[in-house]
Amino acid sequence: MTEGKSSLNLAAKRSFTLGLSWPLLIAMVATFSVLGSSRIHVLGDPDTYLHIAAGRWMLANGTVPTADPFSHSMLGTAWIAHEWLSELVISGIYQSFAWAGLGGLMALVFAGTLAYLMRFLLDRMEPIHALLFTSYAGCMLAGHLLARPHVLAWPLLAVWVGSLVNASEQDRAPPWWLIPMMALWANLHGGFMIGIALACGLALDATVSKEPGQRRACAWVWGRFIALAVVAAMVTPSHWHGLLFPFQVVNMSEALDMIGEWASPNFHQPQLLEIWLLLALGLACSGRLRLPWVRLLLVLALTHLALKYQRNISILGLVTPFLMASPLARQWRAISRTGRDVESMDRVFQALSAPAQLRAMVCTALLASLSMALASQSDRFVPESNITPEAAMQAARRAGVSGAVFNDYQYGGYLIFKGTPVFIDGRADMYGDALMKRHLAATTLAEPQALPKLIDDYHIGWTLLHPGTPAVALLDRLPGWRRVYADEVAVVHMREPDDQR
Repeated sequence: MTEGKSSLNLAAKRSFTLGLSWPLLIAMVATFSVLGSSRIHVLGDPDTYLHIAAGRWMLANGTVPTADPFSHSMLGTAWIAHEWLSELVISGIYQSFAWAGLGGLMALVFAGTLAYLMRFLLDRMEPIHALLFTSYAGCMLAGHLLARPHVLAWPLLAVWVGSLVNASEQDRAPPWWLIPMMALWANLHGGFMIGIALACGLALDATVSKEPGQRRACAWVWGRFIALAVVAAMVTPSHWHGLLFPFQVVNMSEALDMIGEWASPNFHQPQLLEIWLLLALGLACSGRLRLPWVRLLLVLALTHLALKYQRNISILGLVTPFLMASPLARQWRAISRTGRDVESMDRVFQALSAPAQLRAMVCTALLASLSMALASQSDRFVPESNITPEAAMQAARRAGVSGAVFNDYQYGGYLIFKGTPVFIDGRADMYGDALMKRHLAATTLAEPQALPKLIDDYHIGWTLLHPGTPAVALLDRLPGWRRVYADEVAVVHMREPDDQR
């Protein structure tokens, strides 16, 4: 009788929630926040233009480029689009559904990633704790939510870590279907090396948790998995060189100093990372946060990466809940005096922890589709003006500019998108430290003759620079040059026709 009554109560609760679940609600909120929020600028990065152009080039030529086709300063230099698969996806979506399609795609990827995280956490901890963890992860991801390949890799990172943590905690071998997923990941984004590093850490975590006599067998199983993952990561146009690419990038000191996302977080401004660090420190000092030593090392390593390069804050926010969920849940239950939180909460809150029902998922999908259709009819999804010097480009064409362009870093993607060979763009790995340093010296006037010498060496015929760039003032008074256009986005100078060299 009691069992039947319990089943009736559960059915009543599920009916009261209309078949919704926490992961579904998280996905809805994430999707609508991207579609409607003015604080999330999905199309605010110049590399989005570059990825569309690269994908368009590959679709037109039927191959992945092996030499630079987009610049005049490095034309023909060896270069492989290591994110080629993402660029095909981004370009295809743009050509089919324009900017709104790209915004919608990133919203769905963001929503799916958080929904998966929420479901993983609900299997381990109280719903309120899972909701707090997921919300905070979502905020840390949102700061890096752009129409770029790293966002397409977020679901793969989540599934990769979640599946390996499951295997470690449930005393199972890592699932072999993750191997082809690694090959997919390696062709989408260079961050796949984080996945391999995490697999090594979780392999060690699984091995040391075994009895001494079982550790060799466990290490053998995980070692085979990691070896196959490394082999799968080489199934790319770059082959084994792709494994070295992330290390080559982080060793480019001059280039990374120029690129904002590779800078350390600025704690003079409000930072979610600061709150995360304070909470973690507070929990640790109070004795409520005790992680197994291997997982502690992984969390510390991810924290180091986030403090060194702010682009890694999103990885810290996404990965650490997977690593911390089970230890935190066990410790909470051990110190809780009133039992499970969920017993004292509203029945709706309890019921929402169950999987969503089909009718709720269908209705949610229809609602999201309607929201995307409405967003596509507005000007919500257009690239940011500070990376889109459209008026300046039109003025330059009317003025009859000719020859090679010298451009600011942030305009490289747009110029490539428009079919204009660039001096520099977001492919810092191809340009290298030497050229990036020379560009910086010319634009900042760090060396008096840096700009005139660069102009002569590269036969520059016109320039496209930000109004705040120090080089603009020098060009205003440089013999043989005149300003032809200026607005709050960009300034155009051109060489006088009788001064062409």
